[in-house]
Amino acid sequence: MTDKKSLLYLFDRPTEPIFAGKGNEKSPQDAGKVYFELPNEYLPTRYQSISSGLDTRFQDQDSKHKATYIPVTKLSKLPDISFALALKRDTAFCLFNSYHNEIAGKLIELLMSTKNFDELLSLSLYLRDRINSYLFIYALSVVVLHRPDTRNLELPSHAQMFPGMYVNSTNFGQARQESNLIPAENRVPIEIPNDFSANDLDIENRVNYFREDIGLNLHHWHWHLVYPYRGPRNVVAKDRRGELFYYMHQQMMGRYNMERLCNDMARTKRLTNWYEPIAEGYFPKLDNLLASRTWPSRPPNSILSNINREVERLQFDIEDLERWRDRIYKAIHTGTITDTAGQKIRLTEFEGIDILGDLVEASILSRNPNLYGNLHNSLHNAISYIHDPDSRYLEDFNVVGDPATAMRDPVFYRVHAFIDDIFQEFKSTLPSYNAQTLGFENVQVQSVEVNTTGAQRNVFTTFWQQSTLDLSRGIDFLPRGPLLARVTHLQHTPFTYKIVVQNNGNQRMGTVRLFMAPRYDERGLPILFNEQRKLMVELDKFSVQLQRGRNEINRQSIESSVTIPYEQTFRNVDINRAENNSSAGQAFNFCGCGWPQHMLIAKGNAEGFACQLFVMVSNGANDTVENSGNTQSCDNAASYCGILNSRYPDARSMGFPFDRVGRDAIATLQQFLTPNMAIQDVRIFFTNRTQVNQSNRPASQNQNQNQGNRRPQQGGRN
Repeated sequence: MTDKKSLLYLFDRPTEPIFAGKGNEKSPQDAGKVYFELPNEYLPTRYQSISSGLDTRFQDQDSKHKATYIPVTKLSKLPDISFALALKRDTAFCLFNSYHNEIAGKLIELLMSTKNFDELLSLSLYLRDRINSYLFIYALSVVVLHRPDTRNLELPSHAQMFPGMYVNSTNFGQARQESNLIPAENRVPIEIPNDFSANDLDIENRVNYFREDIGLNLHHWHWHLVYPYRGPRNVVAKDRRGELFYYMHQQMMGRYNMERLCNDMARTKRLTNWYEPIAEGYFPKLDNLLASRTWPSRPPNSILSNINREVERLQFDIEDLERWRDRIYKAIHTGTITDTAGQKIRLTEFEGIDILGDLVEASILSRNPNLYGNLHNSLHNAISYIHDPDSRYLEDFNVVGDPATAMRDPVFYRVHAFIDDIFQEFKSTLPSYNAQTLGFENVQVQSVEVNTTGAQRNVFTTFWQQSTLDLSRGIDFLPRGPLLARVTHLQHTPFTYKIVVQNNGNQRMGTVRLFMAPRYDERGLPILFNEQRKLMVELDKFSVQLQRGRNEINRQSIESSVTIPYEQTFRNVDINRAENNSSAGQAFNFCGCGWPQHMLIAKGNAEGFACQLFVMVSNGANDTVENSGNTQSCDNAASYCGILNSRYPDARSMGFPFDRVGRDAIATLQQFLTPNMAIQDVRIFFTNRTQVNQSNRPASQNQNQNQGNRRPQQGGRN
């Protein structure tokens, strides 16, 4: 049987032909390039007549290195892939386009249907150089995550495969020069400027560190791998998927609005009037190396238009969006939806949000796509083609059209402020949680505090950190070896929660729920509960065994159930790779979905941004879910990404206890509290300094570096 890690070579240099050899002879994991012994008919037609020449041309170059040759089992019958060939190789693939994700769904089904790993590898090799490269990488990534025989493989970082989607590609010329002229061991990282898309004349640039953060955009990409729109139903229909679509994006909005308040900006304005100009512009300054094009910009005050793009099979009017919106609101207010059979389905207290999430996201789980349409994806499409709605200029979509880049654009958050408002409208129809539901008999939270290394009690500290990415996997036809880029991102000092709980009952399980929200709004006034609850960002959630009497609970920030570790964001699977087929590989893969640890805490400001830290210990007996299937998972990111092959690990509604409006007469967070809750005033202090992360850097670059380099003031705010 073929070593399963051989499948990962198909992710190496996505547009460079497979016969050119894969792998990296400078990597400690690979002594030389890897060659697949392909049947002649597996080569694209244009290369089949010169296949023998290709063998000698590329493989002779490896005479100084040990090469590896992988035999390929020929398929007994080559499949019909005409459906995938309809999308040209140099066309930009758009996951929000129904036609494109329909093709992707068929491709996922085809790959998932292979009988064993060798057949999967063979089919993948046949497809790789024939079909659209981005489509291929997306579909194969989904398959690797979901097939039992490949879940243990560690997917390469998407930023490594497609660096032009994450970093300013004007630096790639310097990168090519570095690769061609400098020996691998002497190469130095290329500095990627943090303020490359705009300057401080644009107020939105104050939060560019958030919108353009590589880890956040990787999270959004990976979430859509774990939760694809189409494919086999057992891949798409995960437990509480529709509700998770709501909650993950709601939390994203809460975090973004906190960042805006940290930078003296108003909270996000919903995009509700689709006929007025969109004030915000965005100029990404990225190149799509795959499609050989520059990502289009959106000038300020652009206006949405009806979309009629024949090649992409994308046609809808703004009036369609309005009809879908109105029908969804009608369903919320009547408490029922109508399915495709004409039957009424109630939007119940606990299952209604899941049904509604499926309607809005418009995956194959939607109960009636003809009636309720494709609101979320069509809004993405309308904005992504705002510069060329009828394709007269032959322009492709802008960054809002791809999950890997959409979070960069300010208008993404205006769209999702509107989407979240739909879900909040539904939540407002549900009964408020009463004190009995919120309480935990005989349990009292006496205090909560934060202890940050080198800081006063109840203080968080943030700063800039530089980390290094190896982009060599994603730039074709360059000498092998590292191609390093150094990026600057927000980071916080590690901290620990100390929670004191008095249990006057018997020993029992509790669930600790930690949230944080700003104390004041953009006018400097205290935020009332029903607005503050929407800004509550989940920091952690975990089970605890409560002994009778006093319990002191200590929890480190790196243990958060929301985040993935720093190393998984800035990872290199060629170094310290987990054992093949190990459970560590499975966890590493699935944990690629999650909020990046370095963005757990908002930026704050120099004066100390005022927040309220909330802790609740709820009754574990009411929280526990009987998991079905394989419970192997990472310990991280379950709150935003669920658990692999299991039910969502919390029986409560996502966002509990802040997912519903407060009970009568509740005006402030203090009034909301029950004895099993506590709040603590905290501050987030930002220091405008830059620290180089030594553990993330190549060994050759760890000398003569100053960790205290000052950084230009970010976004006009300290």
